[in-house]
Amino acid sequence: MPAPFNALPQRAGLEQLIYQMYIESMSDAISQEFDLPSLSVRVYEELKRRLNEGTLKPGQFIDLSALGRELGMSRTPLRDALIRLELEGFVTVYPRRGVMVRALDLADIRDIYQTVGALEGAVAAKAAERFAGEDADRMRELCESMSAALAADDFDTYYAGNLAFHDVYLDLSDNADLVRTVRVFKERLYDFPRRSAYVKEWELASNKEHEEIEARFRALDFDGAAAYIRDVHWNYEVQERYIRWYYFAMGTAGR
Repeated sequence: MPAPFNALPQRAGLEQLIYQMYIESMSDAISQEFDLPSLSVRVYEELKRRLNEGTLKPGQFIDLSALGRELGMSRTPLRDALIRLELEGFVTVYPRRGVMVRALDLADIRDIYQTVGALEGAVAAKAAERFAGEDADRMRELCESMSAALAADDFDTYYAGNLAFHDVYLDLSDNADLVRTVRVFKERLYDFPRRSAYVKEWELASNKEHEEIEARFRALDFDGAAAYIRDVHWNYEVQERYIRWYYFAMGTAGR
């Protein structure tokens, strides 16, 4: 039996509504698929935030299904973010078992020190092309700021000054991949998770090394600065006593 004439517009309106809802849902899905780079970056940054805060702890397996539901994202951006984190050494992917947050061991720390020392040393050796007196002044200013922070037991200020000190000469490099690699390695050493406790004796010694580095840069002894950065400041054997104390005896991480 034919529907009443006046019911046809209502049916047409319902079909239009269903069609519109379908188009909108498909549009959202397509948008997510074609926005994968930005989505994976968001997931990457969120996971690093949780690592930094200690929400995700070394040795812990990450529940990908729960994380996907919480972030409202498909497995594709999650997978891409985790691949990047694995390449940077923050997690380990075990086939058929899952993804685990990596814990630093002595071998990892030794390798990171050797690599960062070599890379920062390479930057220092080439700094003559761009280094200026203002850079030396900035380094001295940061040394003084770090010294005052340690006297006040203000590790957060010291920590920020420490990174900024090294960035004075790292920022002179035009090798973006090198600088990015150094910063990722420092994140692994310092920030996952970031702890408030520190070994004051180590930081006092470290800041004396900063002063020596600054003096060599100021004297335009770039090869000397490079050698000191590589063979003293970032030398695992030179720093091993503090490393064992800080990373393991205290159960903390960071320098």
